[in-house]
Amino acid sequence: MIIEYIIYALESILVIFLLFRYIPKEKIREAHVAYLFKLVITWSFGLVVVEYGFIKYPIRFFPYATRATFLFEFFLYPAICAIFVVNYPEKKSAIQKLKYYFYYCTTLTIIEVIEERYTNVIEYIRWNWFLTWTLFFITFYISHKYSKWFFRKIKIL
Repeated sequence: MIIEYIIYALESILVIFLLFRYIPKEKIREAHVAYLFKLVITWSFGLVVVEYGFIKYPIRFFPYATRATFLFEFFLYPAICAIFVVNYPEKKSAIQKLKYYFYYCTTLTIIEVIEERYTNVIEYIRWNWFLTWTLFFITFYISHKYSKWFFRKIKIL
């Protein structure tokens, strides 16, 4: 059980480092909006997935408050999404943009699959890696589009 808490600590430290490293000061507002929007998506969807028995989190913070994983859905995943949105390659080709999505989704999915197989951080019940990857892709896409819409320039007559 101690290994899971070490994993949580290392993931938290890594994400905090990545936030400081990859979010420039001039884009902090954009990162906040992306973080908060992603938080709404992950928290609500994560609760549904856990309550319907698709995924189980055996070791978690606040076990009496929620069966979902507070750390991942409230901090880690939204923070990674903020980094994703702030550094999105707007001026690159469609292939480069697709690669950007692919790298983020694949990296997160690989980490989750490793955690599922070798630790008690997460347990798939009626879930698989493909659903994880697809959900990452969809939520990153929606978050990016929302941030783009939120910060659009409004033309006044």
